[in-house]
Amino acid sequence: MEEQNIIPGEAERVSRAAALISVGNITSRMLGLARDVVKSYYFGAGGAVSAFDVAAQVPTMLYDLLTGGMLSSSLVPIFSDYVRPQRRPEFWRLLSLLFSMLVIFLGGLVLVIEVAAPWIARLLSGGLPPEYLQLATQMIRITTPAIIFLNLAGLLTGALYALQRFDRPAFLGTVANAVMVVTVILLGRSRLGALSLALGLLASSIAQVLFQRPALRDGPLRWLNPLQGHPALPIIGRLYLPIGLGLIVDQTAVALSFNLASHISVSGIAWMKYAATITQFPLGMVVTAVSVAILPTLSRLAADADDRRFSATLAQGIRLVFILVLPSAALLLILAEPMVAVMFQRGNFMPEDTVAVASALRYNLLGLIFAALDQPLIFAFYARKNTWTPALVGVGTTIFFTTLVFSLSGLGWLTLETLILANSLKLTAHALLMFFLFNRSAGTLMADAVKRTTRIAALAALAIIPPALLLTQFVRRIGPEGFMGVLSQLIVSGGLSLIIYLWPLRKAKVEELSLLEQTLTRFMGRRSETPVSPNTPDDTPEPETEADA
Repeated sequence: MEEQNIIPGEAERVSRAAALISVGNITSRMLGLARDVVKSYYFGAGGAVSAFDVAAQVPTMLYDLLTGGMLSSSLVPIFSDYVRPQRRPEFWRLLSLLFSMLVIFLGGLVLVIEVAAPWIARLLSGGLPPEYLQLATQMIRITTPAIIFLNLAGLLTGALYALQRFDRPAFLGTVANAVMVVTVILLGRSRLGALSLALGLLASSIAQVLFQRPALRDGPLRWLNPLQGHPALPIIGRLYLPIGLGLIVDQTAVALSFNLASHISVSGIAWMKYAATITQFPLGMVVTAVSVAILPTLSRLAADADDRRFSATLAQGIRLVFILVLPSAALLLILAEPMVAVMFQRGNFMPEDTVAVASALRYNLLGLIFAALDQPLIFAFYARKNTWTPALVGVGTTIFFTTLVFSLSGLGWLTLETLILANSLKLTAHALLMFFLFNRSAGTLMADAVKRTTRIAALAALAIIPPALLLTQFVRRIGPEGFMGVLSQLIVSGGLSLIIYLWPLRKAKVEELSLLEQTLTRFMGRRSETPVSPNTPDDTPEPETEADA
């Protein structure tokens, strides 16, 4: 990578922020995994979990559409303009005004959703049996107030980031998942049963506000008349508009997926969500690695109009994506069932659930590869202050997805696997279009270097499939039964396959391996050659929702 000219004190501060974000990301994902393990143990993958996934999707959607969509695109940049000492009083006024506006608007929205809960349940999960539709309605009424707290937490996160106070936002997801886990453990066996999941989500959203509020004690956060107005509000709206429109279309596709999955099987939504949990884990790690390595540089290079270095930096990030995500996809293809069994198969999560989730997971893998490619491309457009292109591409690919699933349904070919495959094709189309449009708008993306690394990584990933399959079958035959048996399959087959994967990359002297080693070293806090700006889109911790792993 090119050397970066950053003041030493600034480098130390930003490196500390990067370390906090990285540790927070890992602990949040680990506890998010624990959350799903607890959920699967107590409630399995039946209609009750599908009902909860529906109820959790309501606050998740509305958070994503509102504060979540604004956080990186407009809130942090605008807040950052107001936190300078001479403008600090105006910062607190803007924050107080937005806080008051959110409370009023979201309070009214919550009342509407509480009344409309039965219709929302049918819209998202009309295929569920009546008893689970009723349960989904109850859960929606419990989780709906979380809309207020998630969005307020997002607003506080944006303010803390602008103030460069990273400690609490970095561990926001950790706190949320811990509260969820504790709530379900304490109440899961009580008379509340699966309703404890909904209560846990609500409690976790409240905890996110309470956890962050002490970090803003030095400021006069107060109630203001929401009709006062502020010159920053039109700017926030202008920056958010294209992202908001894209999110509306994207959330429409999510709602359609839920509804169709509910018609396929009473457990369809639950199986789909468990598979997504596993897929999101390597995806999140890939995005974090690329973020720490190269993405923060993009905004600075875009501001300097240095197109050559911008393209070179982005190309290096894409090469890093491929050497990480391709072996992950190859191993998940072979080890899907052992992975699901180790993570979830206990308590009320049955072996047949393992088979169904593993099948769904395999159909997610194409989407995993291209979603990982898509992320740095999206952030590259954001770095160039172009939010319209990703939004319009999202609209186009969502129309493609909707047309495809309705065609499959009309032909009688719609199953949970084909529904997930359709979503994977949507993600693939989005990534390829973004790649094409970037090359067209910014010139070459160092295509030869990207092709070389991709070719080597793809061949190496394909090469580990036969030995991974043979090793898995071998360990299955000679290894112990039960949990230790499937865990042995993961450790032996996965570990040896990764060694096989790395050998040709080292022989070919793929430079991204060195970059990856440096990234991992920085991630563990031992080095800080490449500081990370806390204001890049992917580095901004966001309030944890049930959709996040």
